[in-house]
Amino acid sequence: MVRNPRILKEFEENLVGKSKPDYHKNVKIVNALLQHARKMGKFPPKNRLEDIELDIRYARAINSVR
Repeated sequence: MVRNPRILKEFEENLVGKSKPDYHKNVKIVNALLQHARKMGKFPPKNRLEDIELDIRYARAINSVR
């Protein structure tokens, strides 16, 4: 439980400000997550149109934020 959100926000901003994005590390993480999803049988979906309405709602919500 966060007792002082201001301190946590300052910490996060400092951490993000000091670290640079590492493209190769991020690609490795995405590939590992993809392999894990495949092992679990969750990707690719059996029915590609399954839950398409939910995906559309997510896209609308994300695209409405500036």
